Amino acid sequence: MAEDRIDSFIKTGLLIVALTWFLFTFYQFTKSAFNIYKGTFWIELTDTAGVIGLGFRTVAGFIAVITILFFIFRKDLSKPEIMMSIRWIVLCEAVCFLSLFLVVIWGLDILVNYGLSDFGLTFFIGSTLPVLFESLAIPFALVMLFLALNPNKPPSSAVKWSLIVGTFYIFMVWFNNATGWIVAVLGKGIDYVLLYPANIFSFVLTTIGLLLLGIYAAYFTKKSVNTGQLEKIDLRKVGMIVTFLSLYFLIIYIMWLLLGSIGGWSDWYAWFLGHNVELWMMALPLVGVPLLFKKRSK
Repeated sequence: MAEDRIDSFIKTGLLIVALTWFLFTFYQFTKSAFNIYKGTFWIELTDTAGVIGLGFRTVAGFIAVITILFFIFRKDLSKPEIMMSIRWIVLCEAVCFLSLFLVVIWGLDILVNYGLSDFGLTFFIGSTLPVLFESLAIPFALVMLFLALNPNKPPSSAVKWSLIVGTFYIFMVWFNNATGWIVAVLGKGIDYVLLYPANIFSFVLTTIGLLLLGIYAAYFTKKSVNTGQLEKIDLRKVGMIVTFLSLYFLIIYIMWLLLGSIGGWSDWYAWFLGHNVELWMMALPLVGVPLLFKKRSK
């Protein structure tokens, strides 16, 4: 496959992925904005903060779509203009994840009042722990990337923090979905997994498969941070990581479409289908697969 055709597929894939990200996030934003629960102080507060965060992510998605459209159909976008657009996207993403921190404060309040009761433990595992990582580690890495995306700074810093952000996102996906399964097991019992081969597969793919992917991404990042230039990164391995990440979402979702809620509805399905704002990642093979054929620059 010629390099120009691969580049064309990558550009088209980027546009479709960005459009999917924007539309899915816009849907989540509007749905959440009209369904803020006003029954209790903490739920109303965290729901409102989450809606604001999704609003910032919606803006990020819109900027991404417009930037890629200009990049594809207008060939005169300057490097500073592209850099500025990416910085705005990164900054909006950081605000989106930072808006979740109120959930951590709520979780600590629940821990103080309920201790490690069934409710306290479930909330701590299912919400407080994963959101702690989401609302602190992810924004920190994104802010560092924002600062690194400076025309006056060497590209090595931007490459380094781009790889770190990508790795953190994979661990975030693992953390969120693994704790979703753990909470389901706490509520339904271990038989909810062991009695159903499909649930065993889903549980192992989530808790072990995603973890291994995150570890490999961290290893790849460690080996690649000193390259100094994006052109020196092994994009085939990037494509492999991106494709495997997206396949996780595709496999789990298709299993649900074909088999339904195996063993009955649970917190796992409620999380994955109802609250998982990363389902747009199912579109990532449109970028990941073409990258598998991208030759490495000498």
